[in-house]
Amino acid sequence: MELAQDKPIAVAITAMGGQGGGVLSDWIVAMAEANGWHAQATSVPGVAQRTGATIYYVELIRPVAGKHPVLSLMPVPGDVDVVVAAELMEAGRAIQRGLVSPDKTVLVASTHRSLSMLEKIKPGDGTADSAPVLAAAASQAKRFVGADMQAIAERTGSVISASLFGALAASAALPFPREAFEATIRGAGVGVTASLAAFAGGFDAASGIAATSAEPSPAIPRPVGGNDSQRRQVAALFDRAHAHLPTAAHSLAEAGIARLLDYQDLAYVEEYLHLVERVAAHHPSLAPEAARQIAVAMAYDDVIRVAELKTRASRFDRVRKEIGSTAAQLVDTTEYMHPRVQEICATMPAGLGAFVERSPLLCKLLGALFDHPRRIRTTTLAGFVPLYFVAGLKSRRRTLLRHQREVAHRDAWLAVVESHAPQNPALALEILKCRRLVKGYSDTHSRGSSKFDKVIGALPLLAGRADAADWIRRLRDAALADADGKMLDGAIATVRTL
Repeated sequence: MELAQDKPIAVAITAMGGQGGGVLSDWIVAMAEANGWHAQATSVPGVAQRTGATIYYVELIRPVAGKHPVLSLMPVPGDVDVVVAAELMEAGRAIQRGLVSPDKTVLVASTHRSLSMLEKIKPGDGTADSAPVLAAAASQAKRFVGADMQAIAERTGSVISASLFGALAASAALPFPREAFEATIRGAGVGVTASLAAFAGGFDAASGIAATSAEPSPAIPRPVGGNDSQRRQVAALFDRAHAHLPTAAHSLAEAGIARLLDYQDLAYVEEYLHLVERVAAHHPSLAPEAARQIAVAMAYDDVIRVAELKTRASRFDRVRKEIGSTAAQLVDTTEYMHPRVQEICATMPAGLGAFVERSPLLCKLLGALFDHPRRIRTTTLAGFVPLYFVAGLKSRRRTLLRHQREVAHRDAWLAVVESHAPQNPALALEILKCRRLVKGYSDTHSRGSSKFDKVIGALPLLAGRADAADWIRRLRDAALADADGKMLDGAIATVRTL
C-alpha cells in the first residue's frame, strides 16, 4: 500500500462550550466528504468554563487513486492553514500557541467578547483591551477575517457556528464554493432556515458587506402602566426633570425615573428628583453624575428585589427564549440562593431587625434554620410562592431595617458631596462617583461598602490640597482594581505620607 504524499489542509477551531465548535467541525467534514475528499476530525477538550476552550482539529485531503492518506490528530504550531476562533481572546490564545503563522494561516474570528472569570471578578471594569489582540491578528495571520459573528447569530436566531461557517466560506480558505457550504447546512436538517440566515450574515460580514446602517440608540421609554392619574403623574415627573435639571442630565434622569418607578413607586421618584436637584443646585456640572449615582444608590439590591426579579413573568419568558423552547415544551427553572442571617434581619421591621441582630441566641437560631445554600424551583408552587411573598414586601420596604440603613448611608454620602461642592466642584464630582463602589448584596455589598468608607475616610488627609479630586479618583480606581482591597490600602498608605 502506497501512502499519499499530498499535503492536507489543516483547520483548527477553538470554541467554548455551547458555541457549536463540534457542529462546525462536523459541517466541514461532511462538506469535504460530500465533495469526494478525505476528512478526519478530532478534539481536545479544554478545562471547564473560561480557563480553556476546546480545540477541534480537522484535516482535509484530496483523494489520490491507489493511495491512502495518514492524517494527524493534533495541530502543529506553524503548520495550520486555517484557524477559526469563536471569540476574540480565543483567537489571541491561538496566536500565542503558535497556531497562526504570517506566511500560511487564514484566521477567521468573531470579534465579540465573552468575558473570562478574571475579568468578571474585578470590582470595576476588568475587561481586557481587545486592541492588542486585533493588532496581533492583523500582523500574525496571512489574512485576518474578523466580525462580530455572535451579533449576527443573535440577530438571525441561530448560533455562532453558522455565522462562522459563512465567514469561512467567504474567506475562500477552503476549496469549496458557497453552494457546497449551504448544501451541508441543508443536509444536516436541523434549524436549517435560521442557520442559513446566520451563514449569509457571516458571509456578508466577512466580505465587507454591511448588513444595515447603525441606528441611533432608542430614547428611554417612559412607563405607561397604571391609570390615567398615575400616567399624568409620571409625565409630570419627566417634565420636572427637564425643567429643573441641565440638558446634560436629562437622559440620565429619565433613566433614573424609569428605574425607580420599576423599583418602588411615584413617591420614591419624587424623593430621587429632590435629591438630584439639591446637588445640582450647587453646580450644574454635578447634575449628570448625581442623576446616575443617586438612582443606583436608591435602587439597591436587597432580598425583596431579587425575589421580585426571579418571579416576574418576563424572566420566565426570557429563559424560554434563551434556550429556544417551544410552547409545547416544559421548562423547569432552578434558582440558587443562600440567605444569610444579615439578609433575614434586614427584611424585618427596623426595630425588630436591630433587636434580633443584637441577640446572639436569636441569630444562632435563625442561622440554623435559614443560613445554608438552597436550590429553589420557581416553576413549582412550593418554590414560587415563598419568593412571591418576599417580593410582596416591596410595599413595606421603607419600614425595614435595610432601607433605613441605606438611607442613612446615602444621606451621609450626599452630605459630604454638598459640603465640598461650593468650594471644590471637581472634588464633589469625584465623591459622587465613589458610590459606584457599593453594589450587589450580601458579601459583595459588604466589601464594596468597606472600600467606600475607606475612600471617603481619606478626605481629611487631603484637606486643603489642590489635587484632592485627583487623589480621590486614584483611590477609587485602586479600590476597583482588585477584589481584596490591597491596592486601595497601599494607595491610602501613600496618601498618609503626603
